[in-house]
Amino acid sequence: MATTNPGLRKPVFVKVDQLRPGTSGHTLTVKVVSAKLVLQKSRPDGNQVRQVRIAECLVGDETGVIVFTARNEQVDLMKEGVTVILRNAKIDMFKGSMRLAVDKWGRVEPAEAADFVVKEDNNFSLVEYELVNVIDE
Repeated sequence: MATTNPGLRKPVFVKVDQLRPGTSGHTLTVKVVSAKLVLQKSRPDGNQVRQVRIAECLVGDETGVIVFTARNEQVDLMKEGVTVILRNAKIDMFKGSMRLAVDKWGRVEPAEAADFVVKEDNNFSLVEYELVNVIDE
């Protein structure tokens, strides 16, 4: 009889076109289409200086692409053409559009090269969402 650890669920992989604003806990396999360093600065952290790096990366799969915000050591993994697995990723909203991010509760890990072709003409970060407050009468 196989014993399963009730605390560990097998991750359900999602596709880019399933991502929605305000959601988190996503695991997906994506290819890096492009990566651009947008911020690099040194920040004093106690008695040492910490480098802060942020890159905006266009990542995607066969359903579409989305902007992924890579931070610090994540930046090193995000090379053009590389396949990565984003674990426990979340959707941040930036000026009404979706951005994918992995915080300290998630992980970016290198993966075997995926055999899908990225659908670059379907960019989910170009879709603008309007925040609507629904008031129950």
